[in-house]
Amino acid sequence: MANLITTTPNSLPQNSDHTTNIPKDVSKDVEKQDSIGLQVLESSPTEVVDSTEPGMEDNSYVPKLSIFALFWFFFYNFGIFAWGGPVAQIALLKERLVLQDKWITVERFQRVFAVYQILPGPEAAELCMFFGCLSAGRIGGIVAGIGFILPGFILMLLASYLYSLAGFENVYFNASFKALQPIVAAMILKAVHKIADHSVIKQKSKKVDPFLVIAALCTAINIALRINIFISLGFYGIWYSIVARRFWILSGILWILQYVGFALYVVFRGFPSPLALALGIAQTPSLINLFILGLVAGSLSFGGAYTAIPFIQVEAVLKGGWLPQSVFIDCIAIGNILPAPLVIFATFVGFQGGLQDGGLGAAFAGAIIITIGMFFPCFLFTILLATFFDGLCGSVVGVIAVIAAQIFEASVHGEPRTLNEAANSGLAAVMYLLALIVLYKFTNKWAPLVLSPVESCAISEDIAAGTKALEILLTSSTRVSVERPSAAGSFEMSG
Repeated sequence: MANLITTTPNSLPQNSDHTTNIPKDVSKDVEKQDSIGLQVLESSPTEVVDSTEPGMEDNSYVPKLSIFALFWFFFYNFGIFAWGGPVAQIALLKERLVLQDKWITVERFQRVFAVYQILPGPEAAELCMFFGCLSAGRIGGIVAGIGFILPGFILMLLASYLYSLAGFENVYFNASFKALQPIVAAMILKAVHKIADHSVIKQKSKKVDPFLVIAALCTAINIALRINIFISLGFYGIWYSIVARRFWILSGILWILQYVGFALYVVFRGFPSPLALALGIAQTPSLINLFILGLVAGSLSFGGAYTAIPFIQVEAVLKGGWLPQSVFIDCIAIGNILPAPLVIFATFVGFQGGLQDGGLGAAFAGAIIITIGMFFPCFLFTILLATFFDGLCGSVVGVIAVIAAQIFEASVHGEPRTLNEAANSGLAAVMYLLALIVLYKFTNKWAPLVLSPVESCAISEDIAAGTKALEILLTSSTRVSVERPSAAGSFEMSG
């Protein structure tokens, strides 16, 4: 028999003289929402419609919005206010659509969110697509997702353009981003902890799975041994699928064979070079290569942006060599301060790649195409391969841990920068530790604000050093011409 679903005929709750009876615990949340300008859900005439879809078992007040109204609803209410990273974004969605407007029950929201935590892609964007599907079907899901992503994409596109104009030559601009780099390293290390919280935990028992911990640790070892990232991820995805079926002997043999194979490789071919970590799918930043780069990174972005960082870094910075390490860290810093899913940093990467490949027009095209590739998987992936994804997700933790260490080393020791070659590594290390303390102490949307004093101290110190170097150069009447970053990532000066 078809389930009966109660929905409102209008797109938004209408004012009425009678309010819905709300339990005490929910009413407290509603009172808090009033303080930030949200209206309490009020009753309106309802109509009953039939639904035979198994995913619609909960009674819900889901408004049937037109496509344009749905786009504007998610663009205005969530896309523009997507500050503070995934935790704040998901909290905003739950507060508005679950606690206030009651589109679905809290229990159903938790079930849906648990599913999206094990799928690739930003969970906040996927939740928007889910709510869009409830309101207007599959097309509604696509429109809601685009509405949520678009504000951050536009801002990142603008930031990429401004960076290309000023980022390579302006001493103050360079100093500002130099100061942010140790904070970015701290954010990535914090992400290792956050992702590990649910990546190495069994979905049913909610206990730590020792085999997922092994997958994470061994993948980190493999990366240190310069075994290709994708080989490690694929291997541990398959390996955990075998472990989950309790084929202990087969899984043990496979685990041993991976290192036997590596030993044979070293004997006959020598120790792998750093370039062996990559597949080489984006050795040149052509449009098709940028799309593939975004598609692969998006397909493996379990837990959000921080899991996509290692893949793009290896392909664009290490193997391709067309994106300097310092610029790559800058793009992550920009992505952290915009109202968008953190994977939006890929837009910046695509812009810089297109700029080198074919000029300004190719830069905008590259930014668009890599963003499409990055978000495409989160529209498509389902839970059909959940066991494979569990093993892959645990393995990803090991990859991020190694990349976090590499970025910390780069942010502390640094690369030669224009007019500021003598970087203060001690200050960078202090900023890194302070940022870690803030990130663990403040886990809400106010964390970026609390980080501001830390950033300001580092920026002022870096600018002072850069200004002093500029004065020395001017007094010695040395002509300095600043070149664009070389393929290796260093900034050159000629005199």
